[in-house]
Amino acid sequence: MSSLKVDELVGAMQLAASGVLKSKWSTASAYSETEFKKLALAAGMIETGTLSGEISKEEAVLLWDMQKNAARSVLLTIEGLGVLAAEEAINIAIAAVKGAINSAVRFDLIN
Repeated sequence: MSSLKVDELVGAMQLAASGVLKSKWSTASAYSETEFKKLALAAGMIETGTLSGEISKEEAVLLWDMQKNAARSVLLTIEGLGVLAAEEAINIAIAAVKGAINSAVRFDLIN
């Protein structure tokens, strides 16, 4: 069982991303909430898997990167949201929870 609290992670990511996506937030909020929930759930799965030995650090990094890229792709579907804004929103959202996730998995999953 993961020690990470999905709702808290999602809330922190949403708050961080809302500042970056101000002009598109009314559209982006629903998309980003769903994608950030997937990221938080992936972090929990990675925590559980790495601590039990079922997932290696290398696999954890690949899983995280795949989910991060999926979230970026979804944000890029929002009309008028450019690549740089989507990238910045993902990066700032992840930075908001980096410490909690790295602490939970006990290694630097997020650099």
